[in-house]
Amino acid sequence: MQTMGMNDTPARQARRTPVLDDQLCFALYSTGLAMNKVYRKLLRKLDLTYSQYLVMLVLWEKDEQTVSEIGARLFLDSATLTPLLKRLEAAGLVSRTRSAADERQVVIGLTHTGRAMEQEAAAIYDGVLCATGCTPSELAALKRQLDSLRGTLANHA
Repeated sequence: MQTMGMNDTPARQARRTPVLDDQLCFALYSTGLAMNKVYRKLLRKLDLTYSQYLVMLVLWEKDEQTVSEIGARLFLDSATLTPLLKRLEAAGLVSRTRSAADERQVVIGLTHTGRAMEQEAAAIYDGVLCATGCTPSELAALKRQLDSLRGTLANHA
C-alpha cells in the first residue's frame, strides 16, 4: 500500500509525473535562495558577498589555510575559489602567498583589516536568527538534520 505524503491528495497520489511542491530538492533550493537574500541584505554593510563571507568565516576560525583546505571546508574547487580569493585580496581583507614548504600551494591569510572585520560580522548571526523566526535551539536542530542529510547524499553521489 502506498502512503500519502503531506501534500498528497488521492488525485496527486495516482499521478505519475513529479509535482514541484513535492520535491525536497526544490524546497532546499528555494530555501537557499531566500536565505541568500537575507544574507545579501545583512552583508551589504560589510561589502561582502555570501561566498566571500563563507571564506572569511573559515579564516576567522583558523587563519592561514591553503586554497585546498578552504575549498574542502566550503565544498568548492580551486577554479571557483581562486577568483573569489583574488577579490578578497583586492579588497585588502586577505593575503595570498606561496607556501614555503610547497610552492605549488597558495596560503590565504587574514590581513589586519580582515581580522578587524570579524567584530562587525558578529551581528550577522543575530540578523539571520531574527529573519528565520526560529529559536537558536530550533536552528541548531535543523542544522544537524541538514548536516546529516548532506553526509548521506554525499555518500550516494
